[in-house]
Amino acid sequence: MTVGRIIFTKLVVEDLPRAVAFYGEAFGFTERNRIVLPGLEEVLIGLPDDPFTLVLYHHTDGRTLVRGDNHGPLGLSTRDIHAAWDRAIAAGGIAVRPPEDLPGMRIAFLDDPEGHTIELIQHLREKTREGASE
Repeated sequence: MTVGRIIFTKLVVEDLPRAVAFYGEAFGFTERNRIVLPGLEEVLIGLPDDPFTLVLYHHTDGRTLVRGDNHGPLGLSTRDIHAAWDRAIAAGGIAVRPPEDLPGMRIAFLDDPEGHTIELIQHLREKTREGASE
């Protein structure tokens, strides 16, 4: 059996309105749908022209969340890592590892206001004949 594609991932959050605001202000995610069921509320957010959905999942039954360290970061690509970094930090992100150059790319790590790690990556193009690069 094969699958078609990855369509979403979920982040469990304590403060749903703050999480929705952060991802909107920092990266331009907009709300696609909202699901309210007994004991939970989800807000499905995404980027324009991108079918991938980030689901912000919130328990409404008062349970305490326990943070684990057995997951990796949410990876987001950007054309301008410094602008994306500045915008995310201004929106409440927590600096982990500022932008740095690696062969063919720039990377940076930050945490969202609830501690979910985000990895920003900017792929660099080869220098053109005019000497410009992205």
